[in-house]
Amino acid sequence: MSDSTRTLVSIDPKRARADRQVLRKPRLTTGDRVVGGVSHVVLAIWSLVVILPLLWTLFSSFKSTAEIFDSPFTMPSSWAPTNYINAWTKHNFGQMFLNTIIVVGVALVLVMLLGAMCAYVLARFAVPGSRVIYYLMLAGLTFPVFLAIVPLFFILQGIGLLGTLPGLIITYVAFALPFTVFFLFSFFKSLPYEIQEAAYVDGASEWRTFFQVMLPMAKPGLAAVGILNFLGLWNQFLLPVALNPNADQYVLSQGMAAFASAAGYEVDQGALFAAVIITIVPVLIVYVLFQRQLQGSVSQGTSK
Repeated sequence: MSDSTRTLVSIDPKRARADRQVLRKPRLTTGDRVVGGVSHVVLAIWSLVVILPLLWTLFSSFKSTAEIFDSPFTMPSSWAPTNYINAWTKHNFGQMFLNTIIVVGVALVLVMLLGAMCAYVLARFAVPGSRVIYYLMLAGLTFPVFLAIVPLFFILQGIGLLGTLPGLIITYVAFALPFTVFFLFSFFKSLPYEIQEAAYVDGASEWRTFFQVMLPMAKPGLAAVGILNFLGLWNQFLLPVALNPNADQYVLSQGMAAFASAAGYEVDQGALFAAVIITIVPVLIVYVLFQRQLQGSVSQGTSK
């Protein structure tokens, strides 16, 4: 056995793998370490800016009004859910929460269905005027909402939907549809045409091809635009305030605005903070549950 063979036999495989990993590890320069350290410091500061107000709001939701003004930065003396019960029943936030769920849920389903169908047709078929329709959709993204308030008010009043949940749902769908079409257009455009043609060969109709073949393949884009639409519709404020004057049909954003004005100078601060928590908890839950789909689908869309 030659010397080189003895050397190869005597080498420990684990040590060889470790040496290869060390060799593959990129060397960090001083500039990289500085940028990394500054980035971590900025992210830590930004995390504190976001988390501390949320914690302060949560703690204040368990305090009375007098306790909030006497010791605003201390822990609550009692963790009883009295403020939440008052906000839910006495201040009618239970009904507002239900109205918001109905409006956002129905509008989200409609805008996702219509937006996906519109984006699919514009991206996959040579429809006459499809490019013009797509550019008109893009133009809808640049149209300020406040410019349409007065025309929408008289339109909904003329058809008898002013101050109703169906009127608010239609308005939400109209304003969320351009962004949905714009976002899903690239996903449907990038899907392979061979799969669509294979579905046709197997005898699938246009509707079956869309719902059972192409739509599941665009699931990352649907997840991303669904989360973004939910956040935007849930936090919508201007449209409900202008187009939904009926107090029985208030949504949560309107309830928060009307809380202090209805109470005058004697505002129940504890119930107000509890109402804030009730409003933001669904948004936090949705984001925590679907943040992986949001990050993955956005990165996939940009890579395509």
